[in-house]
Amino acid sequence: MSVDRRRAFPVWLAIVFAVLCGAGVALQSRVNGELGARIGDGFTAAVISFGSGLLILLVALAIAPVGRRGLGRVVGALRGGELRWWYVCGGAAGAFLVLSQGLTAAVLGVALFTVSIVAGQTVSGLVLDMIGIGAGGKRPLTPARVVGAALALAAVSWAVSSQFGGSVPLWMMVLPLIAGLGVGWQQAVNGQVRVVAESALTATFINFVVGTTVLVVLMVVHSSIAGWPTSLPAEPWLYVGGAIGCVFIAGAALLVRVLGVLVLGLATVAGQLLTALLLDLLAPSSAHPVAFSTVAGTLLALVAVAVASIRWGNAARSGQATRAS
Repeated sequence: MSVDRRRAFPVWLAIVFAVLCGAGVALQSRVNGELGARIGDGFTAAVISFGSGLLILLVALAIAPVGRRGLGRVVGALRGGELRWWYVCGGAAGAFLVLSQGLTAAVLGVALFTVSIVAGQTVSGLVLDMIGIGAGGKRPLTPARVVGAALALAAVSWAVSSQFGGSVPLWMMVLPLIAGLGVGWQQAVNGQVRVVAESALTATFINFVVGTTVLVVLMVVHSSIAGWPTSLPAEPWLYVGGAIGCVFIAGAALLVRVLGVLVLGLATVAGQLLTALLLDLLAPSSAHPVAFSTVAGTLLALVAVAVASIRWGNAARSGQATRAS
């Protein structure tokens, strides 16, 4: 008899882990944004981040046989048509996120960068859950989930309101918004790859292979036009973005089956916003002070996470009971 992992793993604990994954995203945004600002090249900073993560995963794959067996399962599923090719392309969305970190996070500040990501995550999570892309299958559009998503979008609008008409270019707020759309899709397809591979390590490794390949091509094209960086900073902490990415991408691949794309995205958002706000308040990287609207938008986004998660576990169990009867 098979065990339903969604039922076996407590939803509240999955949400806690998702919040911690979100904190990692905000921390990675600060690291990669600072690295991009120091070397004056967001493309190279993105390659360093993704490439270092890929090296870590190569070592892990050499040590862990389960990861190598997972690769064999994924290749077999692709050849047999059980897994569509685009399910293994989640790393392209991750690459775009890391690139947007290197290009805009230092200018926007981590808090404002993060709320732009939030809007994209919320919309994509709602749509992907509705159409059933991801390991958890289709999730119903309950009133709590719809209201939670609407509150999250309102929180984003409030948080960025102080920047409209200011010195920050519009494209810098649009870029992380598009990246946020990709994050939801990345979490969904990576979760499906993890199910096929029976290994989060395999899903994370494939994500980093694809993302690194995309970023290397972009870096070569950009540097051939704009020139290569002349020096790299010496501080070790500027190079930990890849390691942080390994943790939260693997975590999201595991948790999406329990929570679904929308609730995973909103819980991740909570961790992102809180950590981003603390980083900008305690160690700002931007000349722009943290506006009241950013603080208020962060708090409203946390309310959105709570609303979207209300009675989720009971609804999921009742839905499963209905299908079984």
